[in-house]
Amino acid sequence: MASVRTRFAPSATGALHVGGVRTALFSYLFARHFGGRFVLRIEDTDRQRSTQAWVDEIVGALQWLRIEWDEGPFFQTQRMDLYRETIERLLDKGLAYRCTCTPDELEAKRKVAMQGGGSLGYDRHCRPGFGPGPIAGRPAAIRFAVPTEGEAVIDDLVKERVVFRYADVDDFVIARSDGWPTYNLVVTVDDAAMEISHVIRGDDLLPSTPKQIALYQALDAPVPSFAHLPQVLGVDRARLSKRHAATAVTSYRELGYYPDALVNFLARLGWSHGDQEVFSRTELIHAFSLQNVGKSAGVFNLEKLDWLNFQYLKARTPEELASDLRPFMASRGIVVPGDDAWLAKMAGTLRERAKTLGELTDMAGFYLADD
Repeated sequence: MASVRTRFAPSATGALHVGGVRTALFSYLFARHFGGRFVLRIEDTDRQRSTQAWVDEIVGALQWLRIEWDEGPFFQTQRMDLYRETIERLLDKGLAYRCTCTPDELEAKRKVAMQGGGSLGYDRHCRPGFGPGPIAGRPAAIRFAVPTEGEAVIDDLVKERVVFRYADVDDFVIARSDGWPTYNLVVTVDDAAMEISHVIRGDDLLPSTPKQIALYQALDAPVPSFAHLPQVLGVDRARLSKRHAATAVTSYRELGYYPDALVNFLARLGWSHGDQEVFSRTELIHAFSLQNVGKSAGVFNLEKLDWLNFQYLKARTPEELASDLRPFMASRGIVVPGDDAWLAKMAGTLRERAKTLGELTDMAGFYLADD
């Protein structure tokens, strides 16, 4: 296979979700399997919700899991000149145009279309040759002129062939009236500039793919291969939420799960390699392929994670457990008496009953409390 370059591009607007980590992991394993490069890019263009604290949490979570990137982290807010140059280039080539339709006008048109059974998409009012054009003096957004004929064909590496008609795709906004670029523009420009060969992401983003393919073609850039992963669901087949299990990756570190156990568990969410359940990181890299990613959603079963973590915990020697426990207990404000030899003996009496370092610590209460 030609040079492989994958990326993970989380939004800096919240904690890193386990579904996002699985996407990062699959991108990382795919790049490592083929001796390629894995890029970390932070999507921080949401100026209201993006914070440095979320960036630090995302980076810290990936470091804890040892999902190691080769380039980055890159930040989209530091690449604004590139996006603005691209927008001007599209305007100059007649592949984008200024739109002065207000939100109220667009909503009124949408309501009329709903009542009359017409298309709910943008009516190209401001597109040259299709409508009366923009109104002078009004603030203008920039829309991309989607081809009116033809198809976007995606030979998806997970979902197989998916076809979208361009006639069904709106002329979408690539820059708001304040000049700030939108997601579809920046993600395409970045992936093209960083020469990403394979875009591995959740299938909730599949509807945006024809828009991005049209942009790649407009920019004369190679279109990467796409792999859209099924979602991660709870055991009741509903979207994974806190009622099923903790969704933030850092929660599992605080509960005392081993990072290698969580990586092993997430790799098996929708991917298989025969009947094997427990993998070292080297085995995962060697065995991983997108051909073995299932088309149905992965189910987050906390009991399965507990079982896997128990395999990792019981494989540790008492001395290794003592080394694991001392900083973990300290993070909970527990003063551990004795030296490491005492702590190793204590851990040795409990290791067959605890599934996590948190459970082992709770079980050790009678060793640690004066009463």
